[in-house]
Amino acid sequence: MACRISELVLECSDPERLAAFWCEVLGFGVIGREEGAVEIGPAEGFGGLQPTLVFSPSEEPKRQQLRLHIDVNPTDRDQDAELERLLAAGATRADVGQTGQEPWHVLADPEGNEFCLLRRRLS
Repeated sequence: MACRISELVLECSDPERLAAFWCEVLGFGVIGREEGAVEIGPAEGFGGLQPTLVFSPSEEPKRQQLRLHIDVNPTDRDQDAELERLLAAGATRADVGQTGQEPWHVLADPEGNEFCLLRRRLS
């Protein structure tokens, strides 16, 4: 039997703010709070097909590009419309050395954590 990713933990300075942003991005809801951490996930909660995200408080500032990042795909609109939605929700464009010819957009969440908006629409 193999393992499955059940949750991703991201240390941050403001777990509530980051949880609210990622709930908006992913259509998730808050499923738990413990010791300052906020866990968000899909309606079925922890243990479903999608991993939950845990935003854990940390005093340590982000110093460099993340070695692991999240990729997201639009589900009910094209990439351009989703880009506008994410920017309106608080994402910013990020430069990690891309050429501008990539079929994805590199963005950052409100604490500067990079993520990519891919082109392919998923249902």
